[in-house]
Amino acid sequence: LAAKALGLGGRSYCLDAACASSLYAVKIACDRLQSGQADVMLAGGVNCSDPLFPSVGFSGIHAISPTGKCRPFSRGADGILPGQGAAVVALRRLSDASSRGDRILGVIRGIGLSNDGRSGGFFAPSVRHQIRCMREAYAHAGIEPEEISYLECHATGTRVGDSAEIAAVREVFGGAQKLTAGALKANIGHLVTASGAAALVRVLGSFREQALPPTPGAYPLMDELDDGRIRILSNREPWDGVAHRRAAINGFGFGGNNAHLVVEEWRADQTMVAVGTTFPTTEFVVV
Repeated sequence: LAAKALGLGGRSYCLDAACASSLYAVKIACDRLQSGQADVMLAGGVNCSDPLFPSVGFSGIHAISPTGKCRPFSRGADGILPGQGAAVVALRRLSDASSRGDRILGVIRGIGLSNDGRSGGFFAPSVRHQIRCMREAYAHAGIEPEEISYLECHATGTRVGDSAEIAAVREVFGGAQKLTAGALKANIGHLVTASGAAALVRVLGSFREQALPPTPGAYPLMDELDDGRIRILSNREPWDGVAHRRAAINGFGFGGNNAHLVVEEWRADQTMVAVGTTFPTTEFVVV
């Protein structure tokens, strides 16, 4: 529908990877750019179903918040708060965007995908396969997890999901002295298929403002965060003290679809080279 309305050429299609859908879309768009099948791609997600549908569905699996509040990372978290919205980004090869003089909002360094396969169940995220997904992203990006200074978590505000995600993050980011994390769902609820792209937009805005975003309602924090190795902010802070601002976006969905995207701010005075099997010769920018 979007391609028809905008009069776009080339191929267009929808995919369903549940709550990780829009991050999967970004990965496929980057693959198309890498292979030369396209010079610009639009990727993202839309979530605009009848409000009754997610409310009844999530209530049926006891996942919706009875208090009507989404509180990721909180000891008092009691479930998901469904939201509606859309988020789409335009992607080009870095070399093309630079030569065209495009306004570059960020540079995608790598994306990891995985699926839980036969694991704990349809609604139980796998820590092991989230770890595999994250490590694949950093192998493709050619950087270490310790170089990430902000992590935008999937964090839906459910005890099972948030605990599994924090366990995976602690394993992968174990060498980090201190990692700041947050979750957009505390602000706008769970956009389901659009949640990953919405998180990417938030991170790009944080690059622009040079500020780390807060996560309202998170305190008191869940027990897994008591040691302070992962910081959750109540108030916005300047994003400084690092040589280069780099962030990651984590996502997972029903059925075990996992995605992890590594993105960094664009600095025209610095040459960045990506390595790995997915992005062997170029990087992709959000413009």
